[in-house]
Amino acid sequence: MISIKNVTKYYGSFKAIDDINIEVEKGTIHGVIGQNGAGKTTLIKSLAGIYKVDEGSITIDNEEVYENPKVKAKIGYVQDKNAYFDWYKLKDLVEFYQEIYATFSRDKFNKYNEQGKLDLNKKVKSLSKGMQMKLSIMLNLSVNPDVLILDEPTSGLDVIAKKQILDWIISEVAERQLTVFVSSHHLSELEKICDNITIITEGKVSFENTVDELKNNVCKMQVIFKDAPDFGQLPKFIHTEQIGNVYYIVAKSTSYIEDALKGYELILIEQIPMTLEESFIYIDKEEK
Repeated sequence: MISIKNVTKYYGSFKAIDDINIEVEKGTIHGVIGQNGAGKTTLIKSLAGIYKVDEGSITIDNEEVYENPKVKAKIGYVQDKNAYFDWYKLKDLVEFYQEIYATFSRDKFNKYNEQGKLDLNKKVKSLSKGMQMKLSIMLNLSVNPDVLILDEPTSGLDVIAKKQILDWIISEVAERQLTVFVSSHHLSELEKICDNITIITEGKVSFENTVDELKNNVCKMQVIFKDAPDFGQLPKFIHTEQIGNVYYIVAKSTSYIEDALKGYELILIEQIPMTLEESFIYIDKEEK
């Protein structure tokens, strides 16, 4: 469905993204995470056909995206900030979408707005950031796209609106085999909805796999020693933290930790679960 092959993009002499390779299957949700400045937005805008890449190719259904109206008509794109005309009334914006997208469904938009409860007589500039984001997602879902590209889609939304929008997206994936490519700093949300995750570090892909595999790429164990060791003399791990008499150790695997601690007498050693956010922090730390 989406094929990103050997993609590199420069800004002048600065290499924003470097030899990126990502494959996304139809009907799946693919998340991209990374620190600020890692290259996520550059990748998103290249996928949306806004930027022309300097090397490599980006295709959807084997067709190049850049300067290809036929392919772009299949894409819904939600930016991380308002890109609409501030002085437009919402009802005028709906009519505008209806005119330029042959696949736009007014019935679907109205259905979403029964839940979204936006006043269509208001102007875009009068909406909060969260309401503007909700509007953008409602409009783009109503286009019935084959691919939905999202850049920080829950930015500015309250908890209830976030759940509402994520439910809409999941329903579209299940019912229409919508393909979603999403970048977000809200990793707890990506953990709930994504099939696969790509981590970008300094413009390069540092990890790509399923959410479960990413979380299994590092492990965390809590350890109680019979005789407390000198903290500085412990083997080198990705992360070590002591709280009272309990040591929290992060490494690539449980076997690595167990082997490293064979010379110590232990009262307790057990693995504890990690969130996607924790896993990302420690994988990113190890990469550096």
